[in-house]
Amino acid sequence: MRLRTDLAVEAREIAGEHIGGVDYRTYSENGLEISRLTVKNERAARALGKGQGTYITVELPSLTDRFSDTDDRIKTIGAEIRRLLPVNGLLLVAGLGNEEITPDSLGPKTAAKVLATRHITGEFARAAGLNRLRPVAVMSTGVTGQTGIETGEYILSVVKRIRPSAVIAVDALASRRLERLGCTLQISDTGISPGAGVGNRRNAINRETLGVPVISIGVPTVVDLRTLACDLLGSELKRDAAESFVPRGKNMLVIPNEIDLLTERASRLLGLSLNAAVQDKFELEELIELM
Repeated sequence: MRLRTDLAVEAREIAGEHIGGVDYRTYSENGLEISRLTVKNERAARALGKGQGTYITVELPSLTDRFSDTDDRIKTIGAEIRRLLPVNGLLLVAGLGNEEITPDSLGPKTAAKVLATRHITGEFARAAGLNRLRPVAVMSTGVTGQTGIETGEYILSVVKRIRPSAVIAVDALASRRLERLGCTLQISDTGISPGAGVGNRRNAINRETLGVPVISIGVPTVVDLRTLACDLLGSELKRDAAESFVPRGKNMLVIPNEIDLLTERASRLLGLSLNAAVQDKFELEELIELM
């Protein structure tokens, strides 16, 4: 049974740390432990089960702990996001997921906290001192069960209409370890598969499917039960034992009991970090006043 994780650093742990075609380095900044993993070729991509590209992982204090809106760590995360973005042009931020299912609500909750600025133009922008704002459009996609539209199709239709220079997709993720829930942030330039965090993986959203760069951002909110059992036992379960964790063929997920607080604070952190990343001509304090 393949251990399930959306985190590239965990995929590297599972596959082995000496895989060829993978660059990996770690560094610290403003009290955050950050790793940068680059998958350089197709062979490495197959070994990890991850697309070629860059994966930045930020280790956080628990998001159930309070943090300041002007915390320097927000600026650090914003700078990491900015490194993967095109320098100029309109950006489309898409919040993926279902706001009515708490562990899958990270995307739409984050989208609600991102400054939409595409409509602030002309004399109004100059008079208000907002002509330095980078144009940003924001959307919450919902899920196919609500809309009858594949998330990728929905985003593609907007991309064709407004022609952004890049898409930033925010979604909940799955980890292999309980201690990573609400304590890890992944940023990648390889796109995303909607619904991955809650076991409902859909068609990929990436440069190939949308025609523009796709930056994905996520925080793990769940652990697959079979993966957790394997991780705790230190080995893969035998087939019969593994089936006992899938009653009636239904995958089971483990969710922390403080999931409401976790998703609320994670979405606040991501919203602030995205605003800091995109609107770098403004101080964070100024952006907070505009939110």
